[in-house]
Amino acid sequence: MHRLYVKDDITVFWDSEVCRHAKQCVGGAPQVFDITRRPWIDLSRGDSAQIWQAISKCPTGALGVTYNHGITVEFDEKEQRSIATINGEVIGECDSSADENGWVIYHTHVLPEYEGKSVAKRLVYCMIEAAERRKVNITATCSYAARILNRS
Repeated sequence: MHRLYVKDDITVFWDSEVCRHAKQCVGGAPQVFDITRRPWIDLSRGDSAQIWQAISKCPTGALGVTYNHGITVEFDEKEQRSIATINGEVIGECDSSADENGWVIYHTHVLPEYEGKSVAKRLVYCMIEAAERRKVNITATCSYAARILNRS
């Protein structure tokens, strides 16, 4: 399972398939990370610096964090894609198509001036989460998305 948790200035990534709940994150911010609660991550319970510091101690890499840089990522149900926008302008997208086996991510693109801000990762995670929540199988021919999917 892949999940995105978004706060005003940061986005947290969680990959359950590599998570071992080693408790370093829980110990670093127990009010934010509580494995007895669903969802177990609640970013509203801590400040961004504290969350960032706790995630930096994750030994498995199951948790990641990035600054949002004012960029919003959303799933577009009608177009079956995720889009990244800033001030209403589309600056990135992750496209998929449907076949008899589920969704296939075939393209991920971010405008060059926004590269290096984890926008592509947020776009792919958004697609994966959308598929998982709909119980749809997801694969990728896009090499970037395939690396994220195959990491688990």
